[in-house]
Amino acid sequence: MKIAILSRKASLYSTARLKDAAEAAGHEARVIDYLRCYMNIASHRPSILYQGEQLEFDAVIPRIGASNTFYGTAVVRQFEMMDVFPLNESQAISRSRDKLRCLQLLARRGIGLPVTGFAHSTKDVEGVIQLVGGAPLVVKLLEGTQGIGVVLCETKNAAESVIEAFRGLNANILVQEFIKESGGADLRAFVIGGKVVAAMRRQGAEGEFRSNLHRGGSAAKIKLTPEERSTAVRAAKAMGLRVCGVDMLRANHGPVVMEVNSSPGLEGIENASGVDIAGAIIKYIETNASPSKTRDRIKG
Repeated sequence: MKIAILSRKASLYSTARLKDAAEAAGHEARVIDYLRCYMNIASHRPSILYQGEQLEFDAVIPRIGASNTFYGTAVVRQFEMMDVFPLNESQAISRSRDKLRCLQLLARRGIGLPVTGFAHSTKDVEGVIQLVGGAPLVVKLLEGTQGIGVVLCETKNAAESVIEAFRGLNANILVQEFIKESGGADLRAFVIGGKVVAAMRRQGAEGEFRSNLHRGGSAAKIKLTPEERSTAVRAAKAMGLRVCGVDMLRANHGPVVMEVNSSPGLEGIENASGVDIAGAIIKYIETNASPSKTRDRIKG
């Protein structure tokens, strides 16, 4: 099988692991910089070219960076038009990258979430703060990643100042209740094909409420409760993602989903859990890759 890994850098841990796992299973794997791809949008013979070469693959693994979602998903969509099996479909990636839409879809499915407010006008700041239960609360940039653009506001005055500052820059933000009982830790469940294959607990550095490993957090293997496993699987299904990382907090009233990541990193969770996740992803592709999986599913 010929597998393309859509990634900006072949040296990234996740990209390298996927390539090695594919080759170890006897497949031909190639890393393609999706921003260097260009497309022929044709009715009968759509194609993708890369450095002058027309690309032909049986399956693609999208590792699309958040800042390149628009063009990256366009490339994935073009592969879908060519009946190439995508590990995650373009629409599902776009859906998960829009944090507001993601939360709305999860809420529609009855999946546990922190109380969340969203407003356009700075005149409604007080109302949004009251809606989430007052300070302390968390303000998040919709476009933020890896903990960037996430601010804990300890007081109402601080929250008003942060919200007004972000809105003054015309930034879209979410306001969420602060889940104090989580103790600066979150859970990452790695879902492949509707099953949780690994999980870890990420603990924020001392004095840091964000648990992202990129911000100095630490990770350890953890056993999820049945409710947490079910929540992760339902969240993945709601997003339409075959492979994803579901980030949750342990709240007093049960697990709440913070984010569903369509390109989750492998290094932290493989090291913490000891699970060969790259190998599991390749096995999933072997079992499911078929042109018929994407045919007639492109809806714009």
